[in-house]
Amino acid sequence: MNFEEKVISNQNLYDGAILKLDLETVSLPDGRQAKREIVRHQGAVGIIAITSANKIVLIRQWRAPLGQVTLEIPAGKIEPGETPSQTAVRELNEETRFQADKLELLTEFYTSPGFADEKMYLYHAVNLQAVADKLAQDDDEFLQLEELTLAEVQAQIAAGTICDAKTLMAIMIWQAMQ
Repeated sequence: MNFEEKVISNQNLYDGAILKLDLETVSLPDGRQAKREIVRHQGAVGIIAITSANKIVLIRQWRAPLGQVTLEIPAGKIEPGETPSQTAVRELNEETRFQADKLELLTEFYTSPGFADEKMYLYHAVNLQAVADKLAQDDDEFLQLEELTLAEVQAQIAAGTICDAKTLMAIMIWQAMQ
């Protein structure tokens, strides 16, 4: 069976600093037409950073779409001209004040393919050390660094503070590494 939809037209509804929103009219495999609202995003990275004390490095911050504080792995969007690995180095420095001897790409995935094209690259930071040259955090970021044990992480999952897919995936990978 043919599942491919053919784009008939595309209208850009919004072009912002983080994302774009397009409205596509598509032709379905059976010939009917439908509308698709698509969020366009340049991609992002997430980093699994484990300390020498076997604690995961997480960032506490306010998330406006959820209306709550969350705990998440260090992460950030890929800037124009950057590779995913360059973004991982930068974000690890900016958000955690750590650097790694090596960043290993573990996997790539689409965050929500039903409506967005955002691709995320998940890295493992090997052998963390404090950075000598600290990059400035984004002006609008208010972050608190936390290092949690697996038991503390599980309590935060139960409390709903750890609730995003990339962080939950990172925790499952961390558990498998033990």
